[in-house]
Amino acid sequence: MGLPWPRLWLKRLWVLLQVAVHVAVGKVLLTLFPERVTQHILSMGQQTGMAKNPRFSHDNWVPTFFSTQYFWFVLKVRWQQLEDMTEQGSLAPNCPVVRLSGQTCNIWDFMQGNRPLVLNFGSCTPSFLFKFDQFKRLVEDFSSIADFLIIYIEEAHPSDGWAFKNNVDIRNHRNLQDRLRAAHMLLARSPQCPVVVDTMQNQSSQLYAALPERLYVLQEGRILYKGKYGPWNYHPEEVRAVLEKLAN
Repeated sequence: MGLPWPRLWLKRLWVLLQVAVHVAVGKVLLTLFPERVTQHILSMGQQTGMAKNPRFSHDNWVPTFFSTQYFWFVLKVRWQQLEDMTEQGSLAPNCPVVRLSGQTCNIWDFMQGNRPLVLNFGSCTPSFLFKFDQFKRLVEDFSSIADFLIIYIEEAHPSDGWAFKNNVDIRNHRNLQDRLRAAHMLLARSPQCPVVVDTMQNQSSQLYAALPERLYVLQEGRILYKGKYGPWNYHPEEVRAVLEKLAN
């Protein structure tokens, strides 16, 4: 059960004020102390891999912080997190998703008996792609005991939203075909597991509070592992630890 509507909207209003103050103060500090604030943002980028990503210089993404597009994206993510009702040990939401062929199915369709199912939510955002090889190694190392599913959700950094320079040029998905085309780009990276997309109602992203990226491990319909919110806390190595424990 979600929050009652009056309470939810009060919380949304409070989050709106928090994000507005955060962005306003951030803009002022970035103007007054550009070097110090840039170093702080770069230190946060160490957690996501952005500061280590050879594809991007800090000029490609640091100046986008505290922009109008940044404000709306952070607000969307924070509002989504208010409705995060998933709990470790509870039943996993059996959301509809769409195969790249266009066929609709459900997340539970990819579970096989008592084998764990690893869910990897994301899009062509730099932090997700930077750690994509880590995820592929999980698939290669544990495919004998677990199954894996990539769920492509709405873009975190579309070219017509909170965009980074030198990023993949994908606009916000306006229809299912846009989302399917974007997800097909992952196939060039040989994901080693099935790829599906979220519905245009963003059902799985909302119920799993997965924007911009997040990891889960399900087993027999229940949540065995619930990763923290990405990008700062998106850690494939935590899934490795869970699977190693199951393997032993």
